Amino acid sequence: MVKAKLKPSLGFVLIEPSEAEKQTASGIVLPESHDEKPQKGKVLAVGADEVLESGKTRKAPCKVGDLVIYKKWGGNEYKVGDKELMFIKFEDIMAIESK
Repeated sequence: MVKAKLKPSLGFVLIEPSEAEKQTASGIVLPESHDEKPQKGKVLAVGADEVLESGKTRKAPCKVGDLVIYKKWGGNEYKVGDKELMFIKFEDIMAIESK
């Protein structure tokens, strides 16, 4: 896990994506050219609550250390050394995986 020195802006979460699966559930090994974007990862940092146009506040749906599932094409990539991290909006987080 990467130690986050970044603080996400309002309404964003910083996530370290899980490694892409190299094998299907039935045991078929996927080739290197198969670059499926992962849709889950570990939360490294959480930004402050988002203030909506209506004036209401949207609280973070997760906390640091949670394993979350997010929208496939949501977020923005950011590279730190050899690790790719993702900034995901609160609204793009679909679920928190139970431990």
